[in-house]
Order: sequence, then structure tokens, then C-alpha cells
Amino acid sequence: MTGEMWDTLWVDVNLATMVDGGEPYGAVRDGAVGISAGRLAFVGPRAGLPGAPQSLAQDVRSGRGRWVSPGLIDCHTHLVYGGNRAHEFEQRLAGASYEEIATAGGGILSTVMATREATEARLLDSALARLDRLLAEGVTTIEIKSGYGLDLPTELKMLTVARRLAKERPVSVRTTLLGAHAVPPEFVGRPDDYIDFVCREVIPAAAKAGLADAVDAFCERIGFTPEQTARVFDAAAVHDLPVKLHAEQLSDQGGAQLAARYGALSADHLEYVSSEGVEAMAQSGTVAVLLPGAFYVLKETRKPPIDAFRRLGVPMAVSTDCNPGSSPVTSLLLMVNMACVLFGLTVEEALAGVTRNAARALGLSRSRGTLEVGKVADLAVWNIESPADLAYAVGANPLHEVVHAGKQGNSRAPR
Repeated sequence: MTGEMWDTLWVDVNLATMVDGGEPYGAVRDGAVGISAGRLAFVGPRAGLPGAPQSLAQDVRSGRGRWVSPGLIDCHTHLVYGGNRAHEFEQRLAGASYEEIATAGGGILSTVMATREATEARLLDSALARLDRLLAEGVTTIEIKSGYGLDLPTELKMLTVARRLAKERPVSVRTTLLGAHAVPPEFVGRPDDYIDFVCREVIPAAAKAGLADAVDAFCERIGFTPEQTARVFDAAAVHDLPVKLHAEQLSDQGGAQLAARYGALSADHLEYVSSEGVEAMAQSGTVAVLLPGAFYVLKETRKPPIDAFRRLGVPMAVSTDCNPGSSPVTSLLLMVNMACVLFGLTVEEALAGVTRNAARALGLSRSRGTLEVGKVADLAVWNIESPADLAYAVGANPLHEVVHAGKQGNSRAPR
């Protein structure tokens, strides 16, 4: 080896690199991982190291046979919000539907009121509590949407809080402006006027402030039409912001085709997506983000068309959809299990869904999602016998340690 020594070298580890093709999980047994300046400098068999470990790195660490995967990525959350909606959970148990609750003034709008009233400090504290539970399971990158403000000050407040989380904790945050989430009280009966407001004021302001990495919308019977959504996407394009879409959760509105036409990073939910929508996503490379938490909490029965996604090569990501109404979930490992049990993914597909494909859903494939030289050194170290254990044990958390951008995070057990 020539040049400076690596900062850290892990040896005696098994690697689930999650690189597509080759061994399942991209597995490398008896492997090693070298880290330099926050990036992966070596990934491969220990026998392939270019010298004795002590000559290669300042800090040589033994994994004692543990498994190392990429840090997990939660690619669809609404982590920042005020209040809670436990009473709506009781209403649904009594037979009320999600749409009935929303139509009666509950749902998203009840969270809007609580979020508008909450201070930035209060939103930060409540979001940190939820974030900490995700980080404790190996999450190193998270997407956070706005959409519970539906006015300019609160949308910007939410995005500001989301950005602050990355300063408070060892995590990378991608922010998504979801101004077109619902029609706020000020615009009742005037959805087109509200879309004008989002396009002319909210998106430009968020872009100017550098607070949004992408733009999202809720294309649904209780949300916005494809035509209204297209206007939002056109406004996003003016500011060079990629788009994502809540699509086909409750009905087929043609959202998947719309997302594909705009080259969306992802279309999310997709329980009611048509075969034409799947084909359009396959052609555009749009990721299908599966949200089993919302499926479970809302007691849905129609599943996303997993076989069609597989057949046509649509990449599938898995996420918590952490939100106060339809998916109050802060366990990405539980979503891995549910994606397998409820939707029929293989364990390898589910783990790709929270690593490789989740990175793709955020436009981060070049820097995250797999263990490859040159990528950001985000690692999760696990006390497991095989990668399948990450989906198998319901409610278990076998995380040993996290490395974020080359720096050690929290450790759950002594080395």
C-alpha cells in the first residue's frame, strides 16, 4: 500500500455489501472494510488486503465474525409533526375509514392545526425522539417530508427542523417539500387556487432557502388530481428539484404513469397501481416505495403488485412512512419483516429495499446504499448469524454498532 494510512480498518467481519448480482446479499465472508476520510477505501475479502492490517490503518478493529451491511435508509417519512392522532386509531377500530375521518375534518388537517401551533423547538424535540428510535436500528440516512403546514411559514418551519436534525444526530437527512398534501382550511373548495399558491409561492421560497431536496404530492381522490399534480411537478422542474409521488394508495388515479412521465425518483404506496402504471415505471426507472406500515394500520387488503414489479424489473424500496395517522411506525426492521410477510418479498429484496433501492429512491445511488469503494462509509454492524435474521425476529434489534460517514455512532454492546 502507498500513501496515507486509512483511518479505520474492520477485519473478521462478514459483509452484506448489497451489490446487485453475484452472491446473495452481495455477501463476502471473512471480509474487511477500510475507511478513509469518511469514505470506503477497501471492501472485500480479508485475504485481499494489500498488507498486514496494522500497516494499513491507524485503528484496526475486529468484528468478531459479525455481519456488516450498508447503513439503513428510511426513504419515506413524515417525521416532523405536531400532536398525535391516537383517537383516530380508535375511530378506525370502531369501523370508520381513513377517507371518512379525513372528510369529517380529521386526518391530515388535524395534524396541520397541531403543527402550525407548535414551536420550532417543540417540533424538534418530538422529531428527535422518533428519530432516535430509527437510529437505534441502524438507520443512517432518512428522508423527511413537510406537508403538515400547508401555509408558507409552517412548511418552511418543518423543513428547517428536518435540516436541524442532521446537526443534532449522526444521520444524513434528505428533505422533501410536500406542499400538495391536502387542501388547507383557507382554501376549502378552491383546490386549484391552492395549487397556484404552492407553485407560485411555496416551491420558489423553499428552493430559494435551499430547504428542499425534492418535491412530492398526494395524487388521490382525497388529495389532488393528476392535472393539479402535474402543475406542481412543472413548478418543481423550474427550480431543478426532482419529484416523488404518493400514488395509488386508495384508488387508481394514474399517478404512477404521471410520475414516470416526469422521471420521478419514486412512486410510493401503489396498492392500486395498474399494469400500465407498472410498465411506465419500469421504462422510467422510477422506484416503487412499499409502505407496509400504512397497509397494516389501515387494514388494507389490496397489496402492491409485487410479481409485476419483479417481472418488469421495477426496483422496490421499503420504508416506515412514519406519520401520525396511517403509519405511526419508528421501526424500519419491522417494516423489513412486514414487507416479507405481508407483501411476499424475499429477505434479500426487503434488505435491498432499505439499502440499495432506498438510496435510488432518494437519488443517492452514487454515494450510499451498497458497500463499495468510494461510497460514504455508512455501516451497520449486526450481531446476527445471517442477513435473514434482520427480517426474521419480530421486535428484535440485533444492532451492535453504527458508523456514519466514517465516524462511530452508538454501540449497543461492548466490543
